[in-house]
Amino acid sequence: MGDVAVVTGAGTGIGRAVAAALLGAGFRVALAGRRPEPLDETAAGHPSALVVPTDVTDEGSVDALFAAVHERWGRVDLLFNNAGGFGPSGLVDEIDVAAWRATVDVNLTGSFLCARAAFGAMRAQRPQGGRIINNGSISAHVPRPGSAAYTATKHAITGLTKTLSLDGRPFAIMCGQIDIGNAATEMTAGIATGARQADGSIRPEPTFDVAHVADAVLAMARLPLGVTVPSMTIAAAGMPFVGRG
Repeated sequence: MGDVAVVTGAGTGIGRAVAAALLGAGFRVALAGRRPEPLDETAAGHPSALVVPTDVTDEGSVDALFAAVHERWGRVDLLFNNAGGFGPSGLVDEIDVAAWRATVDVNLTGSFLCARAAFGAMRAQRPQGGRIINNGSISAHVPRPGSAAYTATKHAITGLTKTLSLDGRPFAIMCGQIDIGNAATEMTAGIATGARQADGSIRPEPTFDVAHVADAVLAMARLPLGVTVPSMTIAAAGMPFVGRG
């Protein structure tokens, strides 16, 4: 039997690609997301997949997710903390406060709630330990124009990652972060046709196959718990990251 993984945002994009890669590598995978239909599509043909519709912003929903995983498989070896969205765009004085709070709820509080539940499960189980991989972003390093909400949450994910890594040491809980730049998904479709640059121009940016993100996450997930990857950056060659702004 393979290790047990939980993937949030598993119905589309990066989450779906990572879930498929983990299932293909023999992991047992709980697929979490708001909408059951895309999760069912991800799970199709995989007997080792467990579909659990989940609102990561709701503590009770997250607790129910991890309870379902424990009931089915008895442990959690990996969390890929992936659910999130771009949120509102615009100058900071133009951003609606409710939209800001909604972005923080999904991108940051949702990641905290899932990490909290996974950490507790990993600390209590025997053998003890596991791995948490947080999906950061190039925006965890440098912003795009008009992205205060998204960029602030992704910078905060880095702080969460580092704290989990430190606090997890006594319990063999490893935590790392993968910062992804321009993987080709539904969420980033517009970037390939034109994205606003720091000089105000609109220019297309290179993208890369999301399968390579899945390969990178799988490589991190397969490592023994004696090895940690604190951070990894994977990006489309030539995208405006080094020297952005």
